[in-house]
Amino acid sequence: LNSRLRAIIQNAKSANMPKENIERAIKKASEKSTDNFKEILLEGYAPYGIAILVEAATDNKNRTVANIRSYFNKFEGSLATSGSVDFLFNHLCYFQIKNEGIDSEELELDLIDFGIIDFDTKNGEINITANFEDFGSLQKEIDRREINIISSEFEREAINIKTITEDQKIIVDKLIKLIDEDDDVHNVFHDMA
Repeated sequence: LNSRLRAIIQNAKSANMPKENIERAIKKASEKSTDNFKEILLEGYAPYGIAILVEAATDNKNRTVANIRSYFNKFEGSLATSGSVDFLFNHLCYFQIKNEGIDSEELELDLIDFGIIDFDTKNGEINITANFEDFGSLQKEIDRREINIISSEFEREAINIKTITEDQKIIVDKLIKLIDEDDDVHNVFHDMA
C-alpha cells in the first residue's frame, strides 16, 4: 500500500539486489521506532520569488520547521503557509523500462487508460510519466505485462519556470544546498530555470 516503499523495492530489484537483502532491510527499518516520524511538506519562497517545496520526515516537527525557517531567513527568503506554493508544482511519478521486444505504440495506447501523461522512447528505453495518484495502478499494469522496470521515482515539477540572473542563481543555489543538507530533508524542488 505504500507507494514510496513500492518504488524503492522496484529500484532495488532493478539493481539486481537479492530478495533476501530487500526483506532484511525492510525488517530492520520496521524494527526501529518510526511511530513518531511524520512526513511533512514545507513551502517557501527564496529570494527573487523562486518557489521552493521541501519534503521532510521528522520526529520533531517544531525542530524541522525552525531549521528550515532559519535557512530561508539566512538568505532573505521566507517560509510560507501550507498551500501557498504547492499548487505551483505538479506531483508526478516516472517509470523507466527497457524497450526489448515491446510494441511501444501499442503499449502507449494501452497505458493511456492508466493515466500516463508522457511516453518517450529513446536509447532502447521507454520513459513514462504519470500523475502521482496513478503510480500504483500503472506499476501493477507494467508488472502484469512482465515488463522490466529499470527505475521509478516521484518528482514535483514546476508548472512555470522562472529565469533569474546568474548572480541571483548563485544565492538561491546556496539556499537550496543548505536546505538539502538538513538530516530531515528528503527532497527539495524549485521553479528556477
